[in-house]
Amino acid sequence: MRILATVAFSFAAATLLAVLLPYHGWHLWCVGGLLVIAILLFLLRKLFSQKQQLHLRLLLMVFSAAAALLWFVAYDALIVTPVSDQCGQMQKFSATVTEYPIATENGAKITVSLGKGAKAIYYGGEELLDLHPGQVLSGNAYWQDALQKTKSFATDGVHVLLYGRGELQIEDGSAGTLRWLPVRALRSMREQVRQIWTDETTAAFVLAMLTGERSELSTEDETAMSEVGLSHLFAVSGLHCAFLVTLLGLLLPKGYRRLYAALSITVLGFYMLMLGLTPSVVRSCIMLIFALLAPLFLRDSDPLTSMGTALLVILLCNPYAAGGISLQLSFAATLGILLCSDKIYRWAMGVKFQRKILRRFWSFFAANISASLGALVLTVPLTAYYFNIFTPVSPLSNLLVVPAAGWAFMLSFVTVLLHFVWPAAAQLLEWPVGGLIHYALWVARTFMRLPFHALYFSNPYLKYWLIYAYVMLSACLLSKGHRRKYALFGVLAALSLALTVWLGALQYRYGELSAMALDVGQGASILLQSGRETVLVDCGSSNTYIDAGDRAADEIGSRGLQKLTAVAVTHYHADHTNGLRELFARVAVETLYLPRIDDEYGVKEQLLEMAEQYGMRVCYVDTIQAVPLGGATLRLYPPLGEGDLNEQGLTVLCSAGDFDLLITGDMAGNTELLLTERYDLPDVEALVVSHHGSKYSTDPDFLKAITPETALISVGDNSYGHPSDTVLVRLAGKGIDVYRTDLQGNILLTVHRGEETYGTEKG
Repeated sequence: MRILATVAFSFAAATLLAVLLPYHGWHLWCVGGLLVIAILLFLLRKLFSQKQQLHLRLLLMVFSAAAALLWFVAYDALIVTPVSDQCGQMQKFSATVTEYPIATENGAKITVSLGKGAKAIYYGGEELLDLHPGQVLSGNAYWQDALQKTKSFATDGVHVLLYGRGELQIEDGSAGTLRWLPVRALRSMREQVRQIWTDETTAAFVLAMLTGERSELSTEDETAMSEVGLSHLFAVSGLHCAFLVTLLGLLLPKGYRRLYAALSITVLGFYMLMLGLTPSVVRSCIMLIFALLAPLFLRDSDPLTSMGTALLVILLCNPYAAGGISLQLSFAATLGILLCSDKIYRWAMGVKFQRKILRRFWSFFAANISASLGALVLTVPLTAYYFNIFTPVSPLSNLLVVPAAGWAFMLSFVTVLLHFVWPAAAQLLEWPVGGLIHYALWVARTFMRLPFHALYFSNPYLKYWLIYAYVMLSACLLSKGHRRKYALFGVLAALSLALTVWLGALQYRYGELSAMALDVGQGASILLQSGRETVLVDCGSSNTYIDAGDRAADEIGSRGLQKLTAVAVTHYHADHTNGLRELFARVAVETLYLPRIDDEYGVKEQLLEMAEQYGMRVCYVDTIQAVPLGGATLRLYPPLGEGDLNEQGLTVLCSAGDFDLLITGDMAGNTELLLTERYDLPDVEALVVSHHGSKYSTDPDFLKAITPETALISVGDNSYGHPSDTVLVRLAGKGIDVYRTDLQGNILLTVHRGEETYGTEKG
């Protein structure tokens, strides 16, 4: 490893540690400790007389880590702290618009620069939609610390959220100058794409490929690509930059090496600026620029040095980027390819074929599979941690799709450029691009229908398999011996994975009933399973950083299930329904049970449209409905209350032998009492506490009537005070055991021959 790579990776490791660990003044103490280590290494240099290179590397690593921590402290003091000190109050501001505005439900938002390296997102009315990069905004706003809101803001370099108050002054500033040419070019490209491809699916796919803009992709298409390991096609990175350089190589005559290098570097630099200097694009462009320059200076290209340089550039601009998922995945994939792909390829090419055509096919197959496997080596733990998923079909899906995606990228790029000067000619390329894109989506949807195309770490045994697989792989890499050991490793890993999947699915079929309150934050989603019959009651969350549909689909997939017997919606509030679109895109549902009530939010109409789209039967609960649930019985009770939607919701009673579980949605106490008066409810063993533990619910007389032994509270980050202390004291006073999703994560209840057991797992 070259010196620069050693410095860069040590700097990055220390920066990542600084970002992930909370700051309590430990950085400077750690710097002091590192300097002590450096002094000891210098004093003991005679011990390294035979290993001077090792001694030099250790010193570089120590000094680089110390420099990273010092830079992080300085960045925090010079850029972050001055902004965060003004947060939590109304303040004047003056900022320069850096991007085009984006419409929101309540108006629009726009990214602005506050100067001195500080960025903000300004939220205001629809008047923001007419703004252009370079214009200067000034006025009053409420300042909120973005770093405390969510980590994604910090990794993007956004330090504060500004909520506009009062009149906004707008000046032209530097609008219209060449400084904002890349941003204007990006907007023009997006407009051209929408004009060229009238097919919304193709246009959305092209936009995502060329610019990383996913907002126009349908939930179904984005889900299919993600589920089979192809979502990296929408995260503009090294693959896309390689496509771009390949395109230039095809368009230029051979032999013009210097012209090719100069043009490629110029195009890559502009493309990098156009896409907003995202970490994955910066990393890719810098690495390719180094590769293009090396032959011109009669030097060998060193990918690790190139990657280290890119990493240093990114972290010096924003050390918080080290905590970004995109940066970690991008560098992990590239490092895995550099370290492992060539070895895998040479191992695969040990297979000999007599016919030339078979050798070429095998070489193509081996090159693509080795690249996919190399990228997976270091990204699998990251995708498991961040996205809860492992996609065993991804090497094959990438083999079938990436070559077609490459041609689609190059043709669409040419089409967009051609449309600026010769629209009629550009139309000729519209159909080939559309064909390639629909082929890619067809492959993704086909693979998505395969059982266990994706595995989810909701299966508690899968993480142990992952550790086992990495221990086995490390043993193979470190040990000497014949190449057959890798084949043996592959067979053992596959067999143990199959066992892991079987065990994960088996645990939920044990007993008469499995009921799980999913941790969806401030929302509700209850999964009920008996045998192969499964019903989901509600699926939503008011926490924007949680997708309830994803979490529910992950859990269902972990059980080896590809469809639900039914979904029951207690009422139409978003925190009980907004995850259903994602759920329906990933899991088939036979029947959708709904309350027949008026809905001023339009949720019912959306659900009916989705039911028609996915071929679900819709059943309104006007009388008591019995729903199939294996060895258990499930009853849905129609709405009883009046007024708010909370009071007009369904009630769900699930029974297995002598065990009863009651779900009352968001009912208030008076409706709960009406429920016990209208229906002869049994004494229940478990109650899903109404309205996330609101003080207006869980009436004392209601508890006296149903006498629950256990209470499950589905709750998350909220400003309502849920669960109420009054409710918690009331439950404790009656000797009721309380489980909360915000404290315990997923709450699993298993009933076997009349006896129930509880388990929790922190989500």
